[in-house]
Amino acid sequence: MDLPVSFFLVAAFAVLVTGISKSGFGGGLGVMAVPLMSLYISPQLAVAVLMPILLAMDLLIVWQYRHRWSKPVVATLLPGAIAGLTLGAMVFQWMSADFIRLFVGVLALLLVAQFMLGPRHGSPRRKPRFSGVFLLGSLSGFASFVAHAGGPPVKGFLLRQGMEKSVFVGTNTMFFFAMNATKSVAYSAMGQLTEESLSISLMLAPLVLVGVWGGTVLHRVISADLFVGIVYAFLFCAGLKLLWDGSAAVMA
Repeated sequence: MDLPVSFFLVAAFAVLVTGISKSGFGGGLGVMAVPLMSLYISPQLAVAVLMPILLAMDLLIVWQYRHRWSKPVVATLLPGAIAGLTLGAMVFQWMSADFIRLFVGVLALLLVAQFMLGPRHGSPRRKPRFSGVFLLGSLSGFASFVAHAGGPPVKGFLLRQGMEKSVFVGTNTMFFFAMNATKSVAYSAMGQLTEESLSISLMLAPLVLVGVWGGTVLHRVISADLFVGIVYAFLFCAGLKLLWDGSAAVMA
């Protein structure tokens, strides 16, 4: 495929923003990568191009935060995520990704509203019910498989655990590394990862290091309170983007 220079400029920006967002703030803006790249290529090809890039980012960040993550939180989320991924794989050919984007966008904005209007520091945190965590994990796994939009359902839950910012990023990365590794195998089996998609991924691969490094630097220099505010700001932006894309497609 003969792609214009403008595609690679847009794709480079998308990879850099995704790397900074994932390594510095636990993700949030990566949801914009596929829509940006879809201005030039099909969404299916954009998803395939980004899959190995996301997995490479996860590997770098997992190594960096390998000693700073909450195993109990990840273990609590994984059963629901596995169920969601399985359901997503079963209905992938028939489910509307735009409807999932719309639903997850609404959920993301509700989580931000809860943060803005809810109790602040000092209020006791109730232990989350397994049914609620299972539902969030399932929604995240399902939305991640069919629309690469699995972040918003679990971001609010992770932030409410009161984890130190590095533990938050590490826990978030470990969870999504497990999901992305599973998705990579599934996408490959479905024939989504082709020679064409992998060649484009390889050309963009050097930017993975730059994005992850930039996010790591920003993560170290900002305060914990500012960190939480930035994560919720990213979540708000991701929610608006998902809501806009999903509603526009559903109403078309």
